[in-house]
Amino acid sequence: MDGGEDRLVSVLPIHFSNALQPNIHLHQFPLLTRPLQVPPSAAASGKRIRARVKTSVKRLEVHIPVDTRPEVWNGERSKDLGTARVQDDKEKNQELPMPKQKEGEEPKLTEIRLRSEPVPQVGAYVLGVVRDGKLHLHPISETHQLRPTLTYMDILTRKAKRRAGGDSDDDSDDGPPPDPDEPAPAPAAPKKEKKAVDAKEVQVAVRRSDDKSMQLGGGLTATRREMLMAIRAEEDERWEDVQYYDGEAPECNEALEHVFSRNEEQLECKTDITSVLKSIKGL
Repeated sequence: MDGGEDRLVSVLPIHFSNALQPNIHLHQFPLLTRPLQVPPSAAASGKRIRARVKTSVKRLEVHIPVDTRPEVWNGERSKDLGTARVQDDKEKNQELPMPKQKEGEEPKLTEIRLRSEPVPQVGAYVLGVVRDGKLHLHPISETHQLRPTLTYMDILTRKAKRRAGGDSDDDSDDGPPPDPDEPAPAPAAPKKEKKAVDAKEVQVAVRRSDDKSMQLGGGLTATRREMLMAIRAEEDERWEDVQYYDGEAPECNEALEHVFSRNEEQLECKTDITSVLKSIKGL
């Protein structure tokens, strides 16, 4: 750069549309190193990407078939993972229709699930597309980051702890096994029989308290109580299946056309540059 003044290269008229609002979302995949596509080995068998959503809690899941090539996939390990996922789905009320299996066949892990987390938007986010020398803008309603969900690994961890402790392989979790280096606990002393006492009449008065900490009960703080209630509400809500289309699908191209505004009405700006600069935080 020669340090000279910036020169004007081009002037683009701006067209604004909100025809698809609030259905334009920004989805980010921080851990994805390749395009969101079905692996060739899965595509050859007719598998497709699926998606589902919980609208009330704004949670989205994208299910991608796994790459089952022997050089990158352990078929035997997928049986353990598949069994754990089935159990985890039942516990969290998110069962999927299972494909038909042969008698005695164990379920397998057949897909990778990417679950969304909402990202707060700082300011106004818009989608911008340049076409025919015009800049078309459309507001973005929500931003989400999607990462693999591995909650079914907790099931395997619980089973491993039970095996190490010599317990039967059931659904109960009695905590970690005892430390072999510690001395065995002394046997519990026999309980003494309580002497009978005379019954007395007692009057109890219930007084209403406005203290929220007393109303929560169980020693839970208000923040933790809200978190548990939010988790329970999400697990209780049923998933709704949505159709996933690849970016080059005709349905996507048809939806894209709604982003472009065909209104040629001229808008007059009544805000001066000073007011705009003052409205920007941090300047």
